[in-house]
Amino acid sequence: MLRARREPPIRRRRGDLVAAAILVVVLVVVGVVYAVHSPAADTTSVPATSPGTAPAAASEVPAGFVEAWRARSGAAPVPVTVGPGVVTADGSTVVGRDATTGAERWHFTRDRPLCTLGEGFGDALAVYASGDGRWCSELSALDPDLGTRGPASSLDVRTPARMIGSGSTVAATSADYLEAMRSDLVTTLQYGAVVAPAQPGRQPRVGCRYTSFAVTAGRLGVVENCPGDAADRLTVLRPDGNGDADTPTVEFSTVLATRGVQLIAMSTDREAVLLPGPPELQVLDRAGNQVALVGVDVPESEVAPPAGGVGATASDASRVYWWSGSRTIALDRADLAPLWTVPGTLGPGAAYAGRWLVPTAAGIAVVDPARGVVQRTIPVDRGGYSGPVALATKGGMLLEQRGTELVALSPG
Repeated sequence: MLRARREPPIRRRRGDLVAAAILVVVLVVVGVVYAVHSPAADTTSVPATSPGTAPAAASEVPAGFVEAWRARSGAAPVPVTVGPGVVTADGSTVVGRDATTGAERWHFTRDRPLCTLGEGFGDALAVYASGDGRWCSELSALDPDLGTRGPASSLDVRTPARMIGSGSTVAATSADYLEAMRSDLVTTLQYGAVVAPAQPGRQPRVGCRYTSFAVTAGRLGVVENCPGDAADRLTVLRPDGNGDADTPTVEFSTVLATRGVQLIAMSTDREAVLLPGPPELQVLDRAGNQVALVGVDVPESEVAPPAGGVGATASDASRVYWWSGSRTIALDRADLAPLWTVPGTLGPGAAYAGRWLVPTAAGIAVVDPARGVVQRTIPVDRGGYSGPVALATKGGMLLEQRGTELVALSPG
């Protein structure tokens, strides 16, 4: 009679037990490290309990404005009005507010300071610093209505950084590196000092400093100061991600006539660059060839690129409005030709009820956007504040970014 074969007993050797123990420890350590250093670590998120309501649009410019509320927002260079309300950012906290009352609806806080706050893809984009403060490395997309967290990613931009965008083109910029992304925050373009390139030699130049940026849908421009170039260089990139992210698609790159230039604006097939001595606006085509050179009434002291490299501009369907530092200049949105100038202003302005409102020392100038004629000025008491003012609107509310404070004005 056949007997069933008996398998020998499994003997666990001491070495096997030690190896298993080491593996468990390694897994625990990896989990702890990830928990500590992941974007979710030390994060407090308190979302809104219900959807918000945007204020009704204004049908006309009122006789006056009165202050409705104010809040600190030192991490936002301009008012962020994506969604039905207003988003402010200061210290380590991003707050979604009711546009009419300023009441907090949601907040999002991390254990590190904010680098900047921007908007793109219909979200508020919060960029947080790295643990050592040298990088702006943690990007989180926040739903502007409820405050819930969407996609997140790690960036390689240095401090200080800015978020810029137009349509589907959104990028983070710094002095020697920029990074574009798509709506899920996956990187589509790396340009400049890439930290860990997949392969060396994919960047066209090394050792360059970036002094000025501008963006339009599908195109991203940067002014470079590069070793070996006799003057500043203008490079226009395609940020749409056709290929490897660290292999940039360059539309054109051309050395300009001088240094100290500022990239003002871009359109579908034009770029406007401000040249020093005497100030002139040079317009180039999509191949980098000059198509116009126009003198502009701007003080020489206002030609140099602004801090952070991003000029003060706003736009509507027909024009781009640029603030030089003392005056607002309207450019045709298609060919970027100068149209009119309003002197004595504090910012580029914003659209409101069919007019263009521009901040001045006296208040708010109501401007006919087609002709540049100031129709009247609405007095606004800013309590001694005389610095730059970035305007935005949300329905009938007018928002003023005054340095590190956001001030909301209602018709009254």
